[in-house]
Amino acid sequence: MTLQSRPPEETLLGAPGVAVLVDSLSLDEKVRLLTGATAWRLYALETIGLRSLTMSDGPVGVRGLGEVAGETSVLFPAPSAISATWDRDLAFETGQAFGREARDHGVDVVLAPQVNIQRTPVGGRHFECYSEDPLLTAEIGTAVIRGIQDQGVAACVKHFVANDSETDRTTYVARLDARTLREVYLAPFEHAVAAGAWTAMAAYNQVDDGVESSPMTGHHHLLVDVLKDELGFDGVVVSDWVAAHDTVGGAVGGLDVVMPGPGGPWEEQLLQAVREGAVPESTIDDKVARILLLARRVGALDEPALPVTHTGDLAALVRSTAARATVVLRRDEVAPVWDRPAPASIALVGPNAVRPHVLGGGSSTVHPEHVVTPAEGLAARFPDARLTVARGGDPRRLAARLDLAARTTGTTLLTATHLDVDGAVLRTVDLDTWDGWVTDLPDDVEHVTLTLEIVLDEPGDHHLEVGTVGGHRTEIDGRVVSEDSAAAGVEVILDSSINNPSGVTALVHVDEPRRVSIVSTHRVTRADGYGNVVRAEVRHRPPGPSAQDEIREAVDAARAAELTVIVVGTNEEVESEGWDRADLSLPGRQDELVERVLDADPDAVVVVNAGAPVLLPWLDRARTVLWVWFPGQEAGHSIADVVAGVVEASGRLPWTLPADAADVPVPHAVPVDGVVAYDDGVHVGYRGWERAGRTPAAPFGHGLGWTTWSYDAIDTPRQSSDGDLLVTVAVTNTGTRPGRETVQVYVEAPDGSPDERPVRWLGGFTLADVAPGATAHVPVTVRRRQLETWDTTSDGWVLPGGEYRLRAGRSVGDLRLDTTVRVGNASPSREAPADTGRR
Repeated sequence: MTLQSRPPEETLLGAPGVAVLVDSLSLDEKVRLLTGATAWRLYALETIGLRSLTMSDGPVGVRGLGEVAGETSVLFPAPSAISATWDRDLAFETGQAFGREARDHGVDVVLAPQVNIQRTPVGGRHFECYSEDPLLTAEIGTAVIRGIQDQGVAACVKHFVANDSETDRTTYVARLDARTLREVYLAPFEHAVAAGAWTAMAAYNQVDDGVESSPMTGHHHLLVDVLKDELGFDGVVVSDWVAAHDTVGGAVGGLDVVMPGPGGPWEEQLLQAVREGAVPESTIDDKVARILLLARRVGALDEPALPVTHTGDLAALVRSTAARATVVLRRDEVAPVWDRPAPASIALVGPNAVRPHVLGGGSSTVHPEHVVTPAEGLAARFPDARLTVARGGDPRRLAARLDLAARTTGTTLLTATHLDVDGAVLRTVDLDTWDGWVTDLPDDVEHVTLTLEIVLDEPGDHHLEVGTVGGHRTEIDGRVVSEDSAAAGVEVILDSSINNPSGVTALVHVDEPRRVSIVSTHRVTRADGYGNVVRAEVRHRPPGPSAQDEIREAVDAARAAELTVIVVGTNEEVESEGWDRADLSLPGRQDELVERVLDADPDAVVVVNAGAPVLLPWLDRARTVLWVWFPGQEAGHSIADVVAGVVEASGRLPWTLPADAADVPVPHAVPVDGVVAYDDGVHVGYRGWERAGRTPAAPFGHGLGWTTWSYDAIDTPRQSSDGDLLVTVAVTNTGTRPGRETVQVYVEAPDGSPDERPVRWLGGFTLADVAPGATAHVPVTVRRRQLETWDTTSDGWVLPGGEYRLRAGRSVGDLRLDTTVRVGNASPSREAPADTGRR
């Protein structure tokens, strides 16, 4: 479609009935709609039949509104895992499942997908993004959007834009040129708009795109000129939570809704700005029209929502998706694990075998009813096998959460005493459950004292602590172990320190069972729109063997078993929203564990449970290595299905796995003088590896699957009238098992191309399921946009003429066939990517 710049009134106020509704509202009513009524709800307006619109986090499932005690949600594999399937249809069904879950939880807007680019492997939310490649990100992310909205729920594509790291994420300026912005970081959002995304989220960071340097919540050029006018986005732009700080700048800069609420920079301040003429009322009308159009789309205004049509088994979908997403990094060619006879004994070792990491921290957090552990999965899959589980050491810095229910007597776990600013008791509450949080505290509460008594019965040294943020005084066993008077505010939410808070450990020695008291007083954290909260994570490390002893136990178990499965990976201290990783190493002594287990059992299957790249120094000596991502609630079953050969691990890497951290093109994104400079330009991810000529541990697109493949022929590309290329690749399954191949086609620019272009870049891909011995002729489309470049002189897309080389293969590092096609020069255009779904 051809995009034209046009006034918002023509597209929004011209929608049937919208103008009449907007005109019927007073200025007070209009402005009231533009800030949240709560952390997750907008205001209702009964006079026009508008019910409250609701929002919820959703990258790995729909958490809900926090209004129902004990609310649980289906936990799906992480976005990177979805992308690792390279399966548009599966991504669409995942989106449908999100939409279905949203309807069940009373949610209208799912804050997903996140289509930011995995620019650096240490990025804290790397696991929450789809890929380091803009095309793969766009294709999978757009399919998820279409799936969510197919069930009558709005997808909120985020975080617009150039929000690709977590260090100082609320203040840094992302500085990038127009070509880099258009070809890489804006591309997935452009696809999302073309597919009809109903909402978008403005990011925390600022952006300097060479036209304007401004916070994204008020970036007029990118939100208004580009997103709304040029690309034709007719949805609602929502601020990231507590990201909006400016009244006039945000209002005229393109932001439509401030979240969370109540509070923030709008409300009465915006009302006054309109009355004083600083913000035109027509600008307010546009925002209200967008909200009403969104309400109509989700069934909150004057039309019913679309019917829920997804009826499949969600647990089965999670299980099969996680198995399909698993990437075979290495496999034993002589005796593949999935071809071995059922084992009589299994050694399951590794810290993530005991505590699998099934989701990343921060906004991705949902609470499933149950998580299937690797032990449960293997026991169910191999019921006759003798299963031995050995942790092999704890890589976590912090102890595990104390199971209060198992350590207390009676139904009351602890007592919470609310105190005012003078220390007077306001109320005392006995709690029979405890999740580490006190939320929704009244404004008159200044401190909360938590009192509990636990029973320690194991002889030896126990380590106890209370993890918290801000002011507190903690006594354990009658001793003050930690004290601080500092106030904490919303910053502890934004940097995620409140989710995994540090604490001071008290050593408590036990000779015989006895009671130990914990009295911890906490200054209330006043977290703006998130409300007034207290965080107190009670942790406990009981007496036990040393790490060395645990590794020795794991080695002994591996030596005695017919099958050894080692599960290593990251954890909640490593991968989370709010901070970037310090390095790419596996935490703790996990590398040593793997090396020593491989010494005892060279056939051991190594399972890597991580969302983002980690260094695997033992990769070349391991015979079988599986990358299982953050697999969601059915983790144990999906791992067992792959190990047993029930489901093919057909995943392909959506990013590059480094062998040496020194080779990574963008090793970090730490701001310098407040600026993150995108000096790598369009050479992001594997493109940077190709330009530098460095060899990673595994290239972008890599994945061995179960069988072997030959690439037999590639035809001469056929060019359509709109400039797309269609190329057919003949592939043969040369193995003995059915297999799924991801046929990848990469583009190389003509010699002498006027712009500095990547060495090669992904042009298109197609999946093919092929029986053993059979040949498939696989069509792959390379759309014209994949050949174009952004011309900064004409401020438009151009297609440089010349002979393009198309190369087909199994990954960017395993290209087996090539062909060429000559295209002519094409003038600047405003053509958007193909629309892949209805609005």
